[in-house]
Amino acid sequence: MLTQHAAGPRKVMALSSQVAHGHVGLSAAVPVLHLLGCAVTAVPTVMLSNHPGWPHVAGHAVPPGDIDRMIDALEANGWLAGHDALLTGYLPGAGHVDLAARLIARIKALNPGAEIVVDPVLGDAPKGLYIDPAAASAIRDQLVPLADIVTPNMFELGWLTGRTTDTLDACRDTAQAAATAWGARVLTTSAPAGENLTGCLDSGPDGSTLIAVPLQQDVPHGVGDVFSALIAAGRTPAQALGHLQALIAGSLNAPHLRIVETAGTWCHAPAL
Repeated sequence: MLTQHAAGPRKVMALSSQVAHGHVGLSAAVPVLHLLGCAVTAVPTVMLSNHPGWPHVAGHAVPPGDIDRMIDALEANGWLAGHDALLTGYLPGAGHVDLAARLIARIKALNPGAEIVVDPVLGDAPKGLYIDPAAASAIRDQLVPLADIVTPNMFELGWLTGRTTDTLDACRDTAQAAATAWGARVLTTSAPAGENLTGCLDSGPDGSTLIAVPLQQDVPHGVGDVFSALIAAGRTPAQALGHLQALIAGSLNAPHLRIVETAGTWCHAPAL
C-alpha cells in the first residue's frame, strides 16, 4: 500500500525522459504519482516534443552535467533529503547512467531506507535494443546492482542476464537467478503467461509468483512507465496491475494513455 507517514505523503524522486505531449517517461509517472497522493521531484534526462514513434519529434538529451547541477541545487535548497523512493527510467547515455548511480548514493546517504526502483529501459522484442549499447551495458553493470526492485520486460530481463526468457519456465528460472545475483526483487512485465495472456512475474531468490492478465492490442505507449511508477508509489504488484488494467481498459485505441480522464476509475481499482 501507499506509504503515508507523519511528515506527509510518500515522497518519490523520478529520473527519466519527459515529453511535452503524451504520457511516457516522467510525463506518465508524475501524473500517476500525483493522483496517488505522492509528492514528486521529477528530473528529466531527455526533453522531447512527444514519443519518437510519432511522425514528427523534436528535442534532445539533457547533458549529465546540467542534471548534476540541478541535483546540486535541489540539495542546497534542502529538497534532496527525505525521499522515500527513487525511480530511474530512461537513461540515454552511459554518462546518464553514471549520474543515476551517483544520485542513488546521495539519496541513500540522506535516507538509508529509501527504496531504489530501477526500470531498465533498454528495448523490447522484436526490435531489440533502442538505446546506446554502452548505456545498456552501464545499466546492467552499474545500476541494476544498486536496485531494491528491478522492473524489466521479458526482453530486457534476457538481455541483462544473457539467459533465455521465451517460455514461462525459462523466464521464471532467469528471474530467480537474477534476483539472487542482484540482491533485488525482480518484477518482470510482459511475462509469457500463456495463449492471449501476459502478466507480471514477481521473483525473489526463493520463488516466483505470476499474476496473469489478458493480452491487449492497441494499447498506447507508456504502460511500462506507469507500472514502475505504481511500484515506486508503494503499490504491490497485484495492486499495480489492478490500477494498470483499469487504465488500459479506459485507454484502448486512444492516441495516449488517458491517465487524467479515467483517474476516477483506475485510482480506485481493486488489486488483482
